[in-house]
Amino acid sequence: MIDKACRTLAFARLWVAAFLSESAEWMLQIALPVLVYQQTGSMTSTATMMIVGLLPAVAVSPMAGVFADRWNKRVLLWTVCIGQALVAAPLLTANEATVLWLGYGVMAGQATVASVFEPTRNALVPELVGESGVNAANGLLGAGSNVARLVGASAGGTLFATGGLMITYTAYVCALILAVFTLLVPFARHRAADKPDQPMLRDWIEGMTVILRDRRIRVAGIVLALMTTAQGVFLVLFIPFVLDTLHGGANHVGLLRGVQAIGGLSGGVTIAVLARNMRPSSLLGCGAIGFGLLSAALWNGPQFSMPFGYYLALFTFIGFPAVVAVSGLMSVLQTTAAPALTGRVMGAAFAATALFTAIGMLLASIGTGWFGINSVLNAQAATYILAGLIGLTVLARSQHRKPTTVSNAAEDQVTP
Repeated sequence: MIDKACRTLAFARLWVAAFLSESAEWMLQIALPVLVYQQTGSMTSTATMMIVGLLPAVAVSPMAGVFADRWNKRVLLWTVCIGQALVAAPLLTANEATVLWLGYGVMAGQATVASVFEPTRNALVPELVGESGVNAANGLLGAGSNVARLVGASAGGTLFATGGLMITYTAYVCALILAVFTLLVPFARHRAADKPDQPMLRDWIEGMTVILRDRRIRVAGIVLALMTTAQGVFLVLFIPFVLDTLHGGANHVGLLRGVQAIGGLSGGVTIAVLARNMRPSSLLGCGAIGFGLLSAALWNGPQFSMPFGYYLALFTFIGFPAVVAVSGLMSVLQTTAAPALTGRVMGAAFAATALFTAIGMLLASIGTGWFGINSVLNAQAATYILAGLIGLTVLARSQHRKPTTVSNAAEDQVTP
C-alpha cells in the first residue's frame, strides 16, 4: 500500500510538471507567431517560424534519449525547464528591427531545449508506475496535454493581446518555475541512471543498433511513421478545409481545433479508469482505426451538405481516439525495450515524429495540387486505418516477447 502511494504521488508530481511545461510552451507557440505577423505582416515569415519550432526535435531528440538513459531523469527535467525560461529571455529586447530574427532564434532555442523534455518524461513513466501502470499513466498524460493546450494557448493569446510580450513572458517563466519546484524533491522510487562510461555518440549508436534489431520496435516505428505523416497532412489541410470547403471563418478554425481537447481529455481519463489493463497494441490499433473512420466521416461530410453541428460533434469526438492511439503507441515503446534503453527509444520516437510530420506537411502541399484536397484528406484517413490494422495484427502477435537488451540482441538478429 505504501509503495503504491509513493508511486501515485511521484507520478502526480510528474503530471503536474509536464502540464506546467506544456502550458508554458503553448503560450510561446501562440504569442511568437502573432508577434512576428504583427511586426512583419508576412505569412511566409510566420509559417517559417512554425517550421523552425518543429525541426530541432529531429536533431535533438535522439541525443535527448541518451541523456535520459545516462543521467537522473528528474534532474534533467527541471534543468530543461530552467533552460526554456532562459532561452526566451532575449524576446524582452525585441523591437521592430530585430523581432524577426530574435523570434526565429528564440523559437529554435526553445524547441531545442523542449525536445529533451518529452523523451525524458516518457522514459521516466515506467520507472515510476511500473509496466502494469503505463496505460493509465499515458492516458492521464494525454489528458493533461489536452488541458495544457486549452489553458496555455488561451492564456498565450489573451495575455499577449491584453498585456503584450512582457506579461506573456512573465506568465511563461512563472509556469516553468512552478514546474521546477514540483521536480526538486527526489522521487521515492526510481531506477539509478547508468554511469556515462563511453562517449555519448557511441552510446547512442550502440543503443540504436540494439533497438533496431527488435522486430517489434521496427513495426512500431512503421506505425508511428504512418500516423505522424497523416498528422502532418492534417495540420496543413485543416485550415483550407474549414475556410474553403466548409466556408467557415477564423472563429470556426479556432473552435473546431479547440473542441478536440474535450475528446482528448475524456479519452485520457477513460484509459486511466477503464482501459488500463488493455494490451497497448490493442489501444493503439483501436484508437488509430477510430481516428481514421471519424476523419473519413469529416472529410466526406460536405458531399452530403451536413450542417456545422455535424463537424463540431465529430471534431469533439475525434480527440478521444487520438489520445487512445497515442497512449497505446507510447505504452508499446515504453515496454518493449529494457529500462536502460527506454530513453533512447523515446528519443528516436520523438525525432521520427517531428520528421514524418514535416514529410506529411510537404506531401499535403504537393498532393493537393495533383489530386485535390478531398483525395488527399481521404488518403490521410486511410493511412490512420492502415496504421491501426498493423497495430492490431503484427504488434499484437509479438507482444509477449522479452524486452530488448544488449545481452539478448544477438537472439533478435534472427528475427525476420
